[in-house]
Amino acid sequence: MSLIKVGVCGASGKMGKALIKAVSLDKNLELVSALEHVENENVGKDAGEIANGGSLGVKIISDPEEFFSKSNGVIDFSFAEASENNIQIAANHKCFYVLGTTGFNNEQVMSIREVSKNMPMVFSANMSIGVNVALYYSELLAKSLDDDYDVEIHEIHHRDKRDAPSGTALALGNAIAKGRNIDLEENSIKTRWGIEDPRKKGEIGFSTQRGGDVIGDHTITFAGLGERIELSHKSGNREIFSNGAVKALKWLQQQPPGCYTMINVLGLN
Repeated sequence: MSLIKVGVCGASGKMGKALIKAVSLDKNLELVSALEHVENENVGKDAGEIANGGSLGVKIISDPEEFFSKSNGVIDFSFAEASENNIQIAANHKCFYVLGTTGFNNEQVMSIREVSKNMPMVFSANMSIGVNVALYYSELLAKSLDDDYDVEIHEIHHRDKRDAPSGTALALGNAIAKGRNIDLEENSIKTRWGIEDPRKKGEIGFSTQRGGDVIGDHTITFAGLGERIELSHKSGNREIFSNGAVKALKWLQQQPPGCYTMINVLGLN
C-alpha cells in the first residue's frame, strides 16, 4: 500500500481531533492538511496541538481549494452544508473521500451520490465496525420477524449533538425497512406526545435523548407478544469511529468511483 496523504475536515471538532490522532499513528498515512470554517478560532494553529497530541507541523486552514490540493484521501466529519460543498471541490481534485457527516436531507444525499460517480467515496452515518455489524443483523432480524413484532429504535447522544434522530438511528431504521421491504419515511413514528391513536402494524418508532457527554448508544427492540429481542451498541470512545474511518480510507484507495458504505468495507454485503 502506498502512503496516503490525508486531509481531515472539521479538524478541531470532537471527531476531528480523534481522526488526527488516528491518522498520525498509522504508518501508512500522512496527515498533510486540516480544514475548518474561516471563523473557527483554531484556524492557523497546529492540528496536532489542537488534538492534544503534540505538534505535527500541519496548520489548520480555512481555504478548501488549498486543503484539497494537498490531499489525496480525505476524511470528513463536519456539518452537512460544509460537507456538500467540500465534496464538489474534492471531486475536482480527484480525491477519494470518507464521509461520516450526518444530518443530510434527501436532496443533499442525492447530490452526494451523484458526485460519487466521479470519485470513490465511503458514505456511512457511523464508521464503527460494531455499529455496522448491528446494521447487518438488524436487516436480517427484520427479514426473519414479521410485522407482528413492533420495532422501536432508541438513541442517546451528548448534549451538543444537533441532528435528531441520529444518522445511525436512521440508518438502523433504513436497514429494518429494507429487511421488511417497506419505505421508512411512510412507516415511521417520529414523535409521541399526549394521547395518541395506537401504533399501526409495521411502523418503526424512534425515540431520542440528548445529555451529558454520552458518545452514542443505540438500541433496537423487536417487541412481540410475550417476548422481546433487543440489539444494542454502546460507544465507549470516539476511537471506534476514527479507527473505522481509517480502515475505510485505506480500503477505498483501491476502489473505482462509486458510493460505498462500511458494509462494503467489512465485506458484509
